[in-house]
Amino acid sequence: MGLAILGALVLYLLISIAVVVGAIKYAKNNGKSARYWGWSAALVMYLIPFWDWIPTVAVHQYYCKTESGFWVYKTLDQWKKMNPGVAEALVENLSVIRLGDKENFTDTYFINQRINKVVKKYGKFMFNRWRHEQEIVDTKTNEVLARHVNFSTAQILVGGGWYGWKFWLRNSSCSKGANSQHDTQELREQFVELEVQLNGRKK
Repeated sequence: MGLAILGALVLYLLISIAVVVGAIKYAKNNGKSARYWGWSAALVMYLIPFWDWIPTVAVHQYYCKTESGFWVYKTLDQWKKMNPGVAEALVENLSVIRLGDKENFTDTYFINQRINKVVKKYGKFMFNRWRHEQEIVDTKTNEVLARHVNFSTAQILVGGGWYGWKFWLRNSSCSKGANSQHDTQELREQFVELEVQLNGRKK
């Protein structure tokens, strides 16, 4: 598939060069500006496949800086203190249900009788944008203990694949440090630790 896409791009490049050369020859033969016609033809051939590249990058960076991040609303110690003896009695469940489809869905992982992990995906928004959310929720109070918000461009599939041939649009997540106040590696590790520790003992 990759070779097919590469071959198509090389072919398109050759066609583009031919179009630009043709436009320049036409301009010279008809007393017009060769520079204007040449650059205009090049711009048109560029925009046919790449028209959404710059808007996609700009929109992705904007949402990463303004809405992405990781937030811990209640630490594991705080939750245990407010629920004495509960953590020790939790039993691992690990069932899951999905509502929605590949484009928009909510996966609810029933980790144990008190804690759910909710994974949400929304899209496709304008300029190839998808929003991804993960929440750890106390099912008794419906309180969100932690939340992670991320954005991707192009359609990222389970296993690392993706839909579409515009590979230059692909960005699986916000860059590290895009929201330095909330999206540090330390907080990501806390999210994983919180999820693991709240799994409960195995059946």
